[in-house]
Amino acid sequence: MLDQYANVLIFLGIGGLFVVVNLFIGSLIRPRNPSAEKLSTYECGEEPVGGSWIQFNIRFYVIALDFIIFDVEVVLLYPWAVVANDFGWYGFGAMSIFVVVLLLGLAYAWRKGALEWVRPKVSPRQAPAPAAGSPVA
Repeated sequence: MLDQYANVLIFLGIGGLFVVVNLFIGSLIRPRNPSAEKLSTYECGEEPVGGSWIQFNIRFYVIALDFIIFDVEVVLLYPWAVVANDFGWYGFGAMSIFVVVLLLGLAYAWRKGALEWVRPKVSPRQAPAPAAGSPVA
C-alpha cells in the first residue's frame, strides 16, 4: 500500500525542488538596484499617506468574500451546465439545491445591507418618555 503513495511523494519532492531551484536561479540573475523609491511602500506613482497600520473598513472584506462565493458558484455551475444531460434529474436536483442555498445567502446579505457600499447612519433609538404620573427611576 505504501508503494502507491510513493509516486505522489516523488512528484511532491520534484515539485518542491523545482520551486527552490527556480527561486535560487532567479535570485542570481535578477537586477539588484534598490533606491528610496523602490523601497517605498507603493510603486504605483502615489505617495503613501499615513502609516501602514491603518484600519480598513470591513466592507472591503465582505465584498471580497461575496465575490469569492459567487465566483465559486460560476466555476461549479459552468462545467455542470456543459454535461447536464449526463446527470439526469438527480444532477439537476443537486445543482438546484446548490443554487437555492447560494440565492438564500445572497438574499440574506442583501437584507443585512452587506452589498451596500455606503450604509446610511443609523441613530440610536431614543428611550420612550415615561408616562405621566409614573415614578422616574
